Amino acid sequence: MKPVMVVLAAGIGSRYGGLKQIDKVGPGGAALLDYTIYDALLSGIEDVVIVVQHRTEAEVREHIDKGAGSKVNITYVHQKLTDIPMGFVVTPGRKKPWGTGQAVLSAAAHLEGPFIVANADDFYGREALASLENFLEKPAADGLAHWAMVGYRLGDTLPPTGAVSRALCVQDSEGYLVGLEEVLAIEREGLDAVWQDAAGKKHFQPLNSLVSMNLWGFSRELVQNLEREFRVFLEEHPDPKDEFYLPKAVFGALSTGNARVTVLPGGGRWCGMTSPEDRVITVGVLGDLVDRGVYPEKLWE
Repeated sequence: MKPVMVVLAAGIGSRYGGLKQIDKVGPGGAALLDYTIYDALLSGIEDVVIVVQHRTEAEVREHIDKGAGSKVNITYVHQKLTDIPMGFVVTPGRKKPWGTGQAVLSAAAHLEGPFIVANADDFYGREALASLENFLEKPAADGLAHWAMVGYRLGDTLPPTGAVSRALCVQDSEGYLVGLEEVLAIEREGLDAVWQDAAGKKHFQPLNSLVSMNLWGFSRELVQNLEREFRVFLEEHPDPKDEFYLPKAVFGALSTGNARVTVLPGGGRWCGMTSPEDRVITVGVLGDLVDRGVYPEKLWE
């Protein structure tokens, strides 16, 4: 069974100042969302589920209908604040949905087999998506759920100057993912990167270290883990600002010994948009890729 592509596009871009997932940053007017769908299609994926909020669907759909919608099967699902398990109520003061873990759960009805999860505001590259598609087409033979995450070289994800947040991959002796070390401010320094821990100790990180940019491949078993971990989250996190992140469910499953996550070193050039300042870098990266013939200027013509 071919994997389904799940694209998380439910953000409203409060820090960015608009719907960054459909901002036309490519030379021919394509958004980052378009490049992900384009690469997925070339990797053999035929079905895409786009997770949006009800209030943003019309704008996202209008953009997609002008291009990708005529080339691939698109399904829209809504991530809703009130979509929580029976027996729970929305935390008083909560204003927005519950994070990337709940976003994937929003697509569960359309996930009958393996699936890939990607952010709409990141550029991942064709090789990364192809490596996930190839991985998911190989059935597991040991009774475990076999999942994958694409690792990117830290140096390929850092801006020339300034500090950013990154999730460093922690792997066991066999190369399986056992944790993600969240670093809130890491930046280039000479031939390495540098960051400080909570105690103020300075750490030097090789630029070839692998980091997670939230590009995952799963079997259907993840959905059951998401459902269980979401209930645990709602029981333990009364703060209305807490987020139910996708990795929480992943590591919850790993703790039971019933799943493994392979780190695929297929990540290449990456860029993403969180703040308006990121737009300049993204436009430059995509423009260079078009100039080198990696992508056509008009993706859908």
